[in-house]
Amino acid sequence: MDTQQKTLKNSALQQTPIAIIGMSALFAKAENLQQYWDNILARINGISEVPETAWSLKDYYDPDPSTPDKTYARAGGFLPEIDFDPLEFGLPPDTLEALDSANLLALVLAKQALKDAGYSEGKEFNRETTGVILGASGLWKSITPLTARLQYPVWEKVLKNSGLSAEQTEKIIEKMQAAFVPWTENSFPGMLPNVVAGRITNRLDLGGTNCVVDAACASSLSALKMAISELIEGRCDMMLTGGFDTDNSILNYMCFSKTPAFSKKDYLNPFDATSDGMMVGEGLGMLVIKRLADAERDGDRIYAVIKGIGTASDGRYKSIYAPRVEGQVRALRRAYEDAGFSPATLGLMEAHGTGTPAGDFCEFTALNQVLTENQAGKQQIALGSVKSQIGHTKAAAGAASLIKATLALHHKILPPTINVTQPNPKFKIEESPFYINTETRPWIQNGDIPRRAGVSSFGFGGTDYHVVLEEYTPTLPQGGDRIHSTAQSILLWADTPQQLSQKCQATLEQLQSDNGGEQYNQLQNHSKTALIPETSARVGFVATSLEEAQKLLKAAIKQLQIQPQAFAWEHPQGIYYRQTGLSLKGKVVALFPGQGSQYLNMGREISLNFPEIQQAYQALDQLMAQDNLPALSDVVFPIPAFSPETIKQQSQQLQRTENAQPAIGALSLGLYKILQKVGFKPDFVAGHSFGELTALWAAGVFSDEDYCYLIKARGQAMTIPQGSHDCDRGTMLAVSGDVAKIKQLIAGMTKVQIANYNAPEQVVLSGSKPEIAALEKVLSKQGYTVTPLTVSAAFHTPFVRHASQPFAEALNRVTFNTPQIPVYANMTGNAYPTEATAIRQLLEAHLLNAVQFAQEIENLYAQGGYCFVEIGPRQILTNLVKQTLGDRPHIAIALNPSRQKDSDVQLRQGVIQLRVMGLSLEDLDASPRKLPAQKSKSKGLSIKLNATNYISDKTKAAFEFAFKPEPVVQLASTPLDQVASDAATVVSDSPAQPLVASSNDEIAITPVSVMEESVSLGEIYHQSDYQLIISKDETNTMNNSTHNTVAYLFQQFYQHQKEMLQVHEQYVKTQSQSFQAFLQLLQQQEVLIPQGSTSAIAEQTVVVPAPVVELPQTPVASVVELPKTPVAPVVESPKVTPAPVAEPVHISHIANYLEPRYSAPTPQPTLVVTETASPAASESYISRALMEVVSDKTGYPTEMLELEMDLEADLGVDSIKRVEIMGTLHESFPQLPKLSPEELAEKRTLAQIVQYLAGQIMVAEKKIA
Repeated sequence: MDTQQKTLKNSALQQTPIAIIGMSALFAKAENLQQYWDNILARINGISEVPETAWSLKDYYDPDPSTPDKTYARAGGFLPEIDFDPLEFGLPPDTLEALDSANLLALVLAKQALKDAGYSEGKEFNRETTGVILGASGLWKSITPLTARLQYPVWEKVLKNSGLSAEQTEKIIEKMQAAFVPWTENSFPGMLPNVVAGRITNRLDLGGTNCVVDAACASSLSALKMAISELIEGRCDMMLTGGFDTDNSILNYMCFSKTPAFSKKDYLNPFDATSDGMMVGEGLGMLVIKRLADAERDGDRIYAVIKGIGTASDGRYKSIYAPRVEGQVRALRRAYEDAGFSPATLGLMEAHGTGTPAGDFCEFTALNQVLTENQAGKQQIALGSVKSQIGHTKAAAGAASLIKATLALHHKILPPTINVTQPNPKFKIEESPFYINTETRPWIQNGDIPRRAGVSSFGFGGTDYHVVLEEYTPTLPQGGDRIHSTAQSILLWADTPQQLSQKCQATLEQLQSDNGGEQYNQLQNHSKTALIPETSARVGFVATSLEEAQKLLKAAIKQLQIQPQAFAWEHPQGIYYRQTGLSLKGKVVALFPGQGSQYLNMGREISLNFPEIQQAYQALDQLMAQDNLPALSDVVFPIPAFSPETIKQQSQQLQRTENAQPAIGALSLGLYKILQKVGFKPDFVAGHSFGELTALWAAGVFSDEDYCYLIKARGQAMTIPQGSHDCDRGTMLAVSGDVAKIKQLIAGMTKVQIANYNAPEQVVLSGSKPEIAALEKVLSKQGYTVTPLTVSAAFHTPFVRHASQPFAEALNRVTFNTPQIPVYANMTGNAYPTEATAIRQLLEAHLLNAVQFAQEIENLYAQGGYCFVEIGPRQILTNLVKQTLGDRPHIAIALNPSRQKDSDVQLRQGVIQLRVMGLSLEDLDASPRKLPAQKSKSKGLSIKLNATNYISDKTKAAFEFAFKPEPVVQLASTPLDQVASDAATVVSDSPAQPLVASSNDEIAITPVSVMEESVSLGEIYHQSDYQLIISKDETNTMNNSTHNTVAYLFQQFYQHQKEMLQVHEQYVKTQSQSFQAFLQLLQQQEVLIPQGSTSAIAEQTVVVPAPVVELPQTPVASVVELPKTPVAPVVESPKVTPAPVAEPVHISHIANYLEPRYSAPTPQPTLVVTETASPAASESYISRALMEVVSDKTGYPTEMLELEMDLEADLGVDSIKRVEIMGTLHESFPQLPKLSPEELAEKRTLAQIVQYLAGQIMVAEKKIA
């Protein structure tokens, strides 16, 4: 083939790209497209145990893969139930059970996909040129029961040859056939896969091509290829494609069990070091596609664009079933030839990734080969597989992967793959172009190349498919279109606190009602448009679900009842209350943090929902690229790490000044833009150290472009110059204590000075590393709270003089504008001048001079600043404001206070606080798609449907008849399973009296219960033995002329004997346990009862049953030979009477009786805890003390505190505050050893601290003892 022919062959999609304009999904734990995407982002594991509606684990499961006719898999991905109305699709209800469930579910999915594309029932479109091509494989779960009904000739021969009469055989076959769905005129079409596509075109009146394609696990992408051809060739204008597989029947499980391909675990972990196989899933996924030009012309929403598709076969190979690298490589190369660009431009590879070691290794080898030959960089492409969450959905697998990749492009999110704890070492993935993406991360693209993704599917028989997708870049800006759900802001208000409490209670009852979901949606919408009168009482919170909204409402109601007269309170769970609003005009201060507040993945969740964050980092990435520096977004949002060492390296990379400052600046920029959109307008702005640059930008002094340039330039200027890394650039130490005394301590030190005056009793010292290290020891010994800071140099001192000139040059390159808002300066504590030259000079000097932050806050407060809002990572400035202003009235709110919590939820909580305060802000949300409201139908028949075939009530009744215990052949006059129950009825009902007084009931009841069980088992054993004799006699006199029947009864007799031996074994075991229990009782009494009181206890009496049976002296034979004569001697049944009650006896008599027969072990010394034990060792005592200290240090009432609360995430306790708390607690527990900051940092919750302290105190007390 010459070059021109090859170009023409591979240019079809380049000339006519295909747009994906609509989708629908139904997979494990996902009822619709939105829930499917939600589950992917939330890392939900959809794998569950096989439900009884599918097949019985009891019948078919065996952990041994070699067991015949059994499966060793017990889990998979199973569809949830959805509502199906047969009348909506014109289907008579009495035909439903003849149709495979795929027919019905596919109708729902097809309608949803067209509706998602904008082509619902009310919109006109050319139905004549709309077709349906779907991927499918056999509908075996419909074929199997119909085939089973036809096996009656086999059953008939077996039953008759087993000695049953023709009449008996006929009755049994009738019952067996009743256990299967009957044949009808709809059975044949109901089991044909192609009818699924035909039924869609029939019911939706579509006139284009309809068919299904079977390429095994590659069926969906095979169908997509054919659908694309229909569009490119002009035969159709719109196509519905995708795939379906609703067969997780036992037949399907048996197929993969005997291959064998299943994992022995209950989860699927592709590409993991421990991966050992696949798990199957049910699913349906559909996509609506059009030619891109037509979609743009028609104004369709475009999710993504299909740019290339490659197909191949494995060719001649050692096995038609084994995957082959060469075939997959062939498909990959063809796909990117079709697309016309290199695979090195990809950002996401959605792999086939089934979890089988051989399959995963083969696929990775092929991918690595193709990407390496295209010079892809190391670990630049996220590798994943949705099968880790929903299982291998077989014919629908390609559709599941394609939908996932399409939504990832649409939302600019890199979706996770779950269950991977350590990549397969055979891959050597760290040396490849790939990394396994185990976290949900923003997809920030570097450069001008659009985001691109690849999707693979491979099928049995050596069929290989690969599709190339690209994000759609509209010619005109479009609004956001987020389909995944987010946390929701809830606001409630009323005229008085009492009325508000009542309203909360009424709202809670609504949310708990049957239509709670609808009520929750209404509450969200009502909260979005809330305009609260200033005099009204109000409460607000943020909920991620209906269940959480109920939980938070309960907490709010409880707090309103506890504090009915409180003017305002804040609950640690994120609930905010005020009796009235505030007039905040002229009082709002925006604060921007500086270096030291950064942390890995800061703002990650916000970036998934708000484009402003991604845009800010993308702008910095482009600036970094100009100097060949690593992308800033890769530093802030690094690829997932699989070792603590890697995480530490990533953290150190972010802490470098050249990365930390622009990273903080980018997040602050994005957050401020988000706030501006909802109406936030501060009256003052200020920053701390580096944050002052952000404050000037927020005031309008710099443009966005100049600001991004300056934050990059400042970080690089402060970086240690090349060749001077051995020089001491100094370090910093935060100190809490009397500032005047600290000044005296450092007065004679020439290389140490105060760099930051953060609060009245907190400063930061900067100086040489040796002198700062020495100071740390001195100050710590004198009782000061000290915290070393992780910095690259001693900021705001001559140690960073090297940065002055480069930064001054950068300032000369930008334009200074007049501030639109007063900006307060760190150097002076007062407002910046408004003239450009003066601003520049002050900003240049800022690098080398101390930060007067406490004075700055005081001056802002004096000018009317009341509500301080920290816009950036963490809550360092918020805490400094609180320390500076103390008990004076003020508000301090951080928008991202915790590193542990979801940053998106925290942002919404910050905004809801401001709304509760009285600030007029719009609802904080980023372009959510408005989901259509469910219309209530006046008539219709709604049934619950999942992948299991529908069964009518009539057929269910037939099933009940089939399984009804109604024996056709009576084998014995007394059923064997009745023997034990009959014997059990003769056991005496005489109640045993308590062994000792009620105060010791828990000790006394145990041996009596064991003795009663022993007696019962003994009687059951002997009575069963007697019944066995009778049963044996009747068995020998019944049908003795039929050899097969006798053999069968002999087998039953042997089984019954075996069961009797088991009863006997249990009886002996229980007798032993009873004596052991008595001995334990006596030992406990000797230990627990004080000296001198044993005689009183010994006089108490008990009533015990008299002996009922004697244990056999010889074992019963395991096999009993049947008598050769047909008639057995008649044995009369002995009358078994209830056991007589013995005379009362003293417990001392029992002890005397048992002592010579059973030697009791010598009682061990027992530790008795007395009242004089140290209360410090009690965890409850420590808990109370810790709660009081935390309450005192944070302001939260003790009744709001819970031990499981996270110090930083829930209570806002930073590292410095944590040291203070522990210092105060140490005064209550002087025996507690001093804890290092590293040890403290590991204890995140109050409960962890309590447990740790209790353990340390016990160790200390033991040493003293």
